[in-house]
Amino acid sequence: MPGASVAVVPSSAASTPTPRKASLAPERKYKCQFCNRAFSRSEHRSRHERSHTKERPFKCMKCRSTFVRRDLLLRHDRTVHAKDGGVPLHSDGKRRGGPKTARPVGGPSKPAIAIDASALEQLEASADGILDVEHAAMVITGFQHKTAAAAGAHGGHFDGSSGMGFSQDGSTMMKPSMTFPNGAIGLPQWDGFIGQSEAKAHSISPAASTPLDAQNPSQLSPLAAQAANVAPSGLQAMINSLPASAAGTPTPQSPFPQQRAHTPADSSQPAPGFKAPQVSNDEERNMILDNIRSHDSEHAIPEGFRVPNLPSLNRYLATYFGLFHHHLPFLHPASFEPTRVSPPLLLAVLSIGALYAFDQEHAYMLHIGSKVLVNQFLQNKENFSSRKCPLWTMQSSLLNMIFASWSGDPKGLEWACSIKSLLANMVAGNRYELKLRQEAREGRTPTRAEWIEDEGCRRTYYAVYIFFGLLTLTYNHTPAMSFNEFEDLQLPSTEALWNMKVSEEAWQDHLRVSPMVTFMEAHDNLFQGETLKYSAFATRVMINALFLEVWYHKRSPEALQDVVTEYKLRLALETWEKSLDLCEPEAFSVPLSAPHKGHPLIFNAKAMFRNARARLEVDLKTVQEALRYHDSYEVAAAMSNARDRVKRSSEMLKVIQECYNCIETAVLQGVRWVARTSPTNWSIEHPLCGMDLMIILSLWLYRLEHDEESLTEEEEAMYKRVRALFDKDLEDAYVTHLSSVVARLWGSMLDEVVVWGITRLMGESFRLHSQALVGYVDDIAASSSVSTPSMTSQGADEDSVY
Repeated sequence: MPGASVAVVPSSAASTPTPRKASLAPERKYKCQFCNRAFSRSEHRSRHERSHTKERPFKCMKCRSTFVRRDLLLRHDRTVHAKDGGVPLHSDGKRRGGPKTARPVGGPSKPAIAIDASALEQLEASADGILDVEHAAMVITGFQHKTAAAAGAHGGHFDGSSGMGFSQDGSTMMKPSMTFPNGAIGLPQWDGFIGQSEAKAHSISPAASTPLDAQNPSQLSPLAAQAANVAPSGLQAMINSLPASAAGTPTPQSPFPQQRAHTPADSSQPAPGFKAPQVSNDEERNMILDNIRSHDSEHAIPEGFRVPNLPSLNRYLATYFGLFHHHLPFLHPASFEPTRVSPPLLLAVLSIGALYAFDQEHAYMLHIGSKVLVNQFLQNKENFSSRKCPLWTMQSSLLNMIFASWSGDPKGLEWACSIKSLLANMVAGNRYELKLRQEAREGRTPTRAEWIEDEGCRRTYYAVYIFFGLLTLTYNHTPAMSFNEFEDLQLPSTEALWNMKVSEEAWQDHLRVSPMVTFMEAHDNLFQGETLKYSAFATRVMINALFLEVWYHKRSPEALQDVVTEYKLRLALETWEKSLDLCEPEAFSVPLSAPHKGHPLIFNAKAMFRNARARLEVDLKTVQEALRYHDSYEVAAAMSNARDRVKRSSEMLKVIQECYNCIETAVLQGVRWVARTSPTNWSIEHPLCGMDLMIILSLWLYRLEHDEESLTEEEEAMYKRVRALFDKDLEDAYVTHLSSVVARLWGSMLDEVVVWGITRLMGESFRLHSQALVGYVDDIAASSSVSTPSMTSQGADEDSVY
């Protein structure tokens, strides 16, 4: 994988060895069959060649992780499974089984950590693969941590949690003392749970819990322990902050420790953030079980269904409200009480929370439970009317469709598409009821409870609208809702007002000064070139509307001749971008790591904006339609066949600028950091929106590299800008393959850590696409220097959930 690997190799690793080292190095007679590297020992060559073949022969017997080297497996066993109480691996036990001398009270002298020449060669031998380079960096960091720990032993107690700290600017995000998954974390197939749902279930017992759960959150099972070690910094901090199960009722915990430190004790003042809902004790958990029983009157929930125990429930609630909620905030955290909320909605929330906790088995189990309860309610509802459907049916269905659509399983997508019309109909009927309620007030200002109910409805409608827009963006599905559904409906409020904790009187004052802009007012202003001030959520709604209008325009038979409409769309997009400067400053605290200022909704909206700009020039519907069926080879073939759609023009340069902005964010932030933190900190919108951009960029670069037509000054300048991102790591052999480097880099980044299975599919497709870009070249030697991607590179075996 030379293209992608050189893009992330630290400069120190790629530097030329010093003459002193060259003179001491033994003869390197073992040459790699894939590249020109040579090694002094055959085992080092074998280890290096795995960076080309993607072979991961060392498998953990306690979980599904696989590794390139045995020492990495041993370290994984020590760090991830050390607290499981099991017997360590043989080699590890042999190494650590010797007698230990008592440490003197006075403290030992600072130990010296020596690295001999063979160790250095071992690190260098693994420097070709991205993951191996990262492991090498982590080994060196581990030495530094050991040295620091030994030095700290002189001064007193060693805080084992200190290694989990990260700086806010991300400068030390690449030096955690935890381990990360060595491959994509896959999701179970749809078939197993569908089959279970047909079986008749037994009653749900309060004691029914899976072996994964434990009564003490500090004693997690192997899978839970792995998830805790795998989690990025925000998730790890959240898990560490969860309360233990106790007889008393602990105070609700914030998902992130830094939030608690800044939350004012006086509830009369607006809080900068909110506390994730929690289940206080086992009595409340039993209440949840009783609620599920009462809703499952037909015992339709599959037999294998189990309700997580108390620590797991709180962990899933914390991950949902700490990581997912900020990207689609239609639930009201302050009024979300797990013991009172409808069981289908609670299970849907827990299922997505389990995904973000890397607990896929529980995630699917909870997802199926929620689906069964929602279907049971709708089927047994006499005289069904969309106007009479409670809000939780829409919210539960929305979360279940989100889960299924991005699961990476085509059957999940098929199910989600089958109920699109039902959900859209429920939104329309419920919106009509909301309008009648508001008219009945006859201009009276709503009370806080009334406003929260109305705002919750509006946010749910817009969340459905945004989700349908993403289905159109990703799979080229015809939108199930148009903006005409909203007309005079108010746009969502600010997050600060939605989560404010003040008295009724103070809240009324805040409501009076808050802008109340309707959807059509904002829409008209955008097309008239007039900026308008609204909330971050409203910003996300309006760019969704503009994207869908671009989609409709490009699908129109008159699109090629309709210059006026295209001009208006460009004007509206430019006006939307200018309106970002006027967007409400969200004082609401969101503890997520992302390279942006302001609320994550604005960061997500910018990704949608870049995609909308690109859609005006390039139509990649063949790729989107291939993506529906989740075959990476078909998707990659559609990518390759789309190269004629990417033109070389001045307008295309504007699109390439947007593509450059997309990949620049990842490169400047650090590819490994982005790959490991963005799955949990960034929204699913970023890989979905970025797919089109990276396809366009790679094909445009390919055309510049191989077209007979000479480059213009503007094209040459842009090409050099893209190349400058990788110049320090790009070897001369791959200078003419920058298009393949970009595609491979993006693919390797997408499936480093997987929350949503769709990103694994896109990652595999981009790796195949990168190989095809090199395959276009007639030079056999050049094309053979790039390894063929392996579809089992993520450690799939007979026990894999895929």
